[in-house]
Amino acid sequence: MSEFSVKDGLSAMDVAGYLRRHPDFLSAFPDIALALQLPREQGKAASLASYQLDVLRDKNRELGRRLHELVEIAHENEALMVRVHTLTLALMRARSLPETATAVVAALAEDFRDPPAYTGAAPGASLFVRLVLFRADPDLPAADWLIAEPAGSVAFPAFDEFFKRGEPLCGRLQQDKLDALFGARAEQVQSAVLLPIGVGMLAIGSTDPNRFHPGMGTVFLKLIGEAISTAVARFPLT
Repeated sequence: MSEFSVKDGLSAMDVAGYLRRHPDFLSAFPDIALALQLPREQGKAASLASYQLDVLRDKNRELGRRLHELVEIAHENEALMVRVHTLTLALMRARSLPETATAVVAALAEDFRDPPAYTGAAPGASLFVRLVLFRADPDLPAADWLIAEPAGSVAFPAFDEFFKRGEPLCGRLQQDKLDALFGARAEQVQSAVLLPIGVGMLAIGSTDPNRFHPGMGTVFLKLIGEAISTAVARFPLT
């Protein structure tokens, strides 16, 4: 038995006795069960082998679930990249500031309409896009989705911190921000995303409280903001 002795004077019989007194020990340490070498005989060892198999099956199911989730995210990221590319091409084709503004709103209203399946957000929720431009142009359309403010960010004191950070903001917005952006629609907006675009900001609001949240990724949002900012900057002030 000497080769089975363990540290601190414990023997194999001590370990065996402890396991007999604590039959649920492997429930707390399933990795130990997977590391055990079992004899080939039938009998009591068969139940432990069955337990090991159950643990492996549970791990495989969890790995399968996680893999499926990662595949879904990869598909959604691919779709987002295609959408960003499509938006960029539309902005490149626009020959005026009004065309650019219209292309932005049309593309985003369509692209953000159906959320990724893994987010748990409800499909078909209403969306409201607001484009804020810190400039005036007589050719810009008079539309509820466009806010032209040549005074710049000083006209939006509720967004001072947002403009200072210069990063996308996702989740629930304070009421003063909702009122400034969505007006009569403010009560319907349960979640939103804000993007700084250099020459203003872009807001997308949803009636679904789970559509936009603080934990969502912002890489593609930043790419969209940069594309819009660059496209608008092509046209000089009139």
